[in-house]
Amino acid sequence: MVESKEMKDAIQGVIQELMDSIMDKVLFKDPFLKDVHLSTKPLYAALVPDEIFKGSHFERRFVTPFGKVWEKLAVVAATHGLGYAEMGYRIDGSIPEGQLQRISEVLNTLEHSKKNKGKTAPNWESELSYIKQGKGESIPVSVICDLYVEDRSTNRRYAFEIKAPLPNSDQTKVSKEKILKLHCMEPQVVDGAFFALPYNPYGKREDYAWSFPFRWFDMKHDDVVLIGDEFWDTIGGSGTYTSFISAVNEIGIEYKERIYREYLGIEPPAAYDPEDALLHEPLPEYHTKKKN
Repeated sequence: MVESKEMKDAIQGVIQELMDSIMDKVLFKDPFLKDVHLSTKPLYAALVPDEIFKGSHFERRFVTPFGKVWEKLAVVAATHGLGYAEMGYRIDGSIPEGQLQRISEVLNTLEHSKKNKGKTAPNWESELSYIKQGKGESIPVSVICDLYVEDRSTNRRYAFEIKAPLPNSDQTKVSKEKILKLHCMEPQVVDGAFFALPYNPYGKREDYAWSFPFRWFDMKHDDVVLIGDEFWDTIGGSGTYTSFISAVNEIGIEYKERIYREYLGIEPPAAYDPEDALLHEPLPEYHTKKKN
């Protein structure tokens, strides 16, 4: 694996660049102006403390630049770990017409309950086996994956759909369709394609409980699903997830305190404990999946 300090420094560099840009914007280029707020929203200002809207002002300027932060951090980890990575990568191939029809059939079955039978439970292995039995004319297909990675030491190629730790159903459906297509392309264009969640707020894989993605994947057992350390260690080598967690926590406390003092203009509350919101290290018994 890459030296942990080198990996940590690279990850922190991405976050610091984004955070410094946001701080510059909210402090100097586009600050919250109390007088403007009072004149444009006098009723709100009369009823609600300015600090609430000042927080909203910050949030709106934070969310947009951080929209692709998981992918940006993954590119750093994969480049340092395996050798090459790219966001928003287009993969072209061909898929038999019958397999495309079966992909649509499988997704439709998962989305809609059967009469008197309830919902069909997802099962990646059986679904893919059924789909690959489809025949017919080869149809050109393109898939744009969130992250494309090449292992320069083995020449193996991987594609990932990266979603926030609590994805919605529609996002997951789109990702599953892409991943199925990547697995069906002939000739083979990637050596693996995965649905990846970069962090597990529930701790252990077997405890992951966000309901929406379960409609499309068996989140606890499907090999095509990578959560937390499974994902980071796949793209960056053993120990990458720990480096990622450490890198974020190390600089997070500093930025929180700067936001309190420099932006909100107050001292951190007496009850403030920076340790409360730290990302959690992977638990020792957490299962780590290996690349095929």
